[in-house]
Amino acid sequence: MMAELSDKEYAMQRIQEVNTALSDGMYVAARRMLHNMPACDIALLLESSPPKSRAIVWKLVDADEHGDILEELSEEVQKSIIRQMAPEKLAAATEGMDTDDLAYVLRGLPDQVYQEVLKSMDERDRERAETALSYDEDSAGGIMNTDTITVRADVTVDVVLRYLRLKGELPEATDKLYVADRNDKLIGEIALSRLVTVDPSKVVSDIMSPDIVSIPVDMDETEVAKLFERHDWVSAPVVDGEQQLVGRITIDDVVDIIREDAQHSMLSMAGLEDDEDTFAPVLKSTRRRTVWLAINLVTALLAAMVSSLFEDVLAQMAVLAILNTIVPSMGGIAGSQTLTLVIRGMALGHIGSSNSRWLIGKELAIGALNGIIWSILIAAVVALWMQSWLVGGIIAFAMMMNLLAAALAGVTVPMILKRFDIDPALAGGVILTTVTDVVGIFAFLGTATLLLS
Repeated sequence: MMAELSDKEYAMQRIQEVNTALSDGMYVAARRMLHNMPACDIALLLESSPPKSRAIVWKLVDADEHGDILEELSEEVQKSIIRQMAPEKLAAATEGMDTDDLAYVLRGLPDQVYQEVLKSMDERDRERAETALSYDEDSAGGIMNTDTITVRADVTVDVVLRYLRLKGELPEATDKLYVADRNDKLIGEIALSRLVTVDPSKVVSDIMSPDIVSIPVDMDETEVAKLFERHDWVSAPVVDGEQQLVGRITIDDVVDIIREDAQHSMLSMAGLEDDEDTFAPVLKSTRRRTVWLAINLVTALLAAMVSSLFEDVLAQMAVLAILNTIVPSMGGIAGSQTLTLVIRGMALGHIGSSNSRWLIGKELAIGALNGIIWSILIAAVVALWMQSWLVGGIIAFAMMMNLLAAALAGVTVPMILKRFDIDPALAGGVILTTVTDVVGIFAFLGTATLLLS
């Protein structure tokens, strides 16, 4: 039965068994199950549990597993767990953590707790923590590990192989060794696959690859992810301004960045934070969501104010009130399609100053073509329905104007927001909705006022 289940299904089955044991008060059985579960599954269980159950699960988990579990948790859940831990226990949990994970945990602590945790650390871990925290959180330095293996160019392959055997094990995701001079300046790299297949008597300088692409320590993490995608890397070296090797970034860190960026874009479009805890307290979640509800209310009131300018014509012809929602709705959908594609293109690095004008022209052409198609269709439907070709022509004109405005706004809004360092995924949808509502209502009712009153 177990062999027939996928890894995900098996993990979910084990989590359900733990939840059942907890709900039945069988804490000894739950502790035994947790002891046999990998850290990633326990992290999933914690993220899937309400606060009270989460606290019980954390108490049942072996203390030796705390560090591995903390590495797997999302930021918001991680913070909720850390708040329950004494500084000395947190210091013990972070012992042996990768440098990037250690920095991730420490950055989320209040200053007072952070200082207490540092005091509780031994000298080696304290130095690692200070090194990790010296770089910006979203830079290559902030996500790199310092567990690099370097060799000299003037030694033989046999010497390198004996050195590796003495170490006993390699850091995770090690696919290459880095060659550095006596000043730690990066001068080349050797793939492990090549190292174990060449003549052991050869010198490292003869088999290393000197044409190495390195990552500046201050490069933004999103740009790092793009480089990994372009070059199909498993790992890559990180260097400072003097080309000295300071660490390496591995593919597992890049996968986390890609996942977080995708999650950020998805949740931002709904006005939510990317570290939102599904089981966060009611008041905390309400406070976060209220901000964007208030912004949306303001934009809705703006659209209502535009409608109020045409009260007279709406009073004379009730049919206009019935049709008034069609044009803004069509513009909103068309604009959202364009907005989503442009934000995606910007995230992938496909859109810049060199091609933005061409893209605006393309989207305007699409808006015009869609405008012609749907304007003719809606004009025919309304004319037959309301027995008035004039009303059909009015809504057709408004539809054309709004689809063009939606196309233009869908392209330009995210570009403008990006120029002002505002996240397009967070604010683009609200601005776009405002544009399509105001333009759609104004074009439809304004034209109707001119021609029907």
